[in-house]
Amino acid sequence: MKNICKSLRDLLGTEYVSAVCEAQAFLTGEEQAKFELIADEKIAFFPESFQTRLDDLLGSVSTKVCSGLQSSSEGAAAASFTAAQHDEMAPLAGIGPIRVGENGKAYLAGKSEHYHASLGHHFPGYRLIENAKKIGICNVTHNNTRGYITRILERELIRVANGLAKDDSAGLEKVIASEEEHVLNRVTNLETGSLAVEASLKMMLARFYCLDSTYDAPKYAGKTPVFLVMADNEGGKQANYHGTTVLTQILRGMWPGFAEKLEAAGLFKVVPVTINDIDFFTKTIAEYDQGEYKVAGFFHELVLMNYGGIKLSQEFVSATHAICQEHDIPITVDEIQSCMWSPELFMFKEYKCNPDFVSVGKGFPGGQYPASKILTTAAMDSLNQFGALVTNGQEELASLCYLITMEFAETNSKETGEVGQYYNAQAAKLIEKYPETIEALEGEAHMTTFVFKTADMTNKFTAYLNKECCIDVSAQTYKADCPPVALTKLPLISSRQTVDFVIAKMHEALETIKG
Repeated sequence: MKNICKSLRDLLGTEYVSAVCEAQAFLTGEEQAKFELIADEKIAFFPESFQTRLDDLLGSVSTKVCSGLQSSSEGAAAASFTAAQHDEMAPLAGIGPIRVGENGKAYLAGKSEHYHASLGHHFPGYRLIENAKKIGICNVTHNNTRGYITRILERELIRVANGLAKDDSAGLEKVIASEEEHVLNRVTNLETGSLAVEASLKMMLARFYCLDSTYDAPKYAGKTPVFLVMADNEGGKQANYHGTTVLTQILRGMWPGFAEKLEAAGLFKVVPVTINDIDFFTKTIAEYDQGEYKVAGFFHELVLMNYGGIKLSQEFVSATHAICQEHDIPITVDEIQSCMWSPELFMFKEYKCNPDFVSVGKGFPGGQYPASKILTTAAMDSLNQFGALVTNGQEELASLCYLITMEFAETNSKETGEVGQYYNAQAAKLIEKYPETIEALEGEAHMTTFVFKTADMTNKFTAYLNKECCIDVSAQTYKADCPPVALTKLPLISSRQTVDFVIAKMHEALETIKG
């Protein structure tokens, strides 16, 4: 992959950096020149020597590489978290996709440490964060004092979401000024994906209910808002996952008693729609976009990473989005899982669709900070500050992480795209060799998932990879009629050698099942 060298001044601009250095010189009583030198230090984002080291370390995965932690802490977590805990895998240190656990063994992050470490551990480019601290950049801000880095990040997100070149200032200004529907040009800074998605749900609800007494009567006051989500294979709501707030949990079938009372009172209704079934979607719109009901919004991921990694088809997305636009139904494309793993940075751009909301997080800050955003349009920008207020949602160093990750990902979009397709192609060869075990592939590129004939086969496969090979892969066999799958999500920095290593270990695992 391409290495790039950038300084803070390169990323943030001379005027801002000099202003920071001058202010820090005053506060510390030290010479401004000292801070200017730090700001000018060129940091290699992904030097060849680092890439070589990562490939060299692959041979150490699953071996004991150090003595480890002999006496750990039990912590004081809630019961469910304690039951799920694996102290032996908890990190002592890490580099790229390699993590050394408390047991002293080397592990490979086959799911990018549960989907968010897009650039692995200790990505060299993140050294700019330490330099930012050294020159005095403040991390702590508030909604009314959003820092300069956060504000330029907002514009960068809008630029990329609209497919504009870096030097297209005129195009960016035109987009930001647009009042047209379906033009993403507003950003609300939040802290978690759950809050980002919930913010879009609130803006949809604002067309039915007043946020507070200062609002005029909503457009659809008196109607029961109906939210459409992706159905599981039994027609239920377990296929979707849009967060952990109460209302977004209701979208996925949780709090059933509460949901029933909301529905009975005509306050809020959730209807699941069959995956990739345009006819079912059309009939659902006909049923619920009339009379006492109004379809309030359609929520969907593009790859259902919490339901078999099933990928929505281009035909389904295009058709359903066209229907929604015709019926004034806003759409949230939940990209908390998929963002940054697409060569376009946003997977919705691969589908050439124009949603009203896009949630982003996880991969953008690379696991360094919790920092999610909801992108929306001028038409849907209906909440006041207290409607989506988060004290820590606009931390400056978190925004810097976004900019660093985006700089690397845009520069290497071709390379990461090729590695992702290579992984998918090599995975497809496993089906050819083990047709009696693996039924199909789902997902996309780095997010390839393996559909097995039976849940038992899936469990054996993932257990072998996890325990014998120390490769982090999940079995998803516990949801309603969900295909028994093994989930992977390789870090974007994965090389072809990393792919070959993982595929070779998968061969081993499949041979044990076959035997």
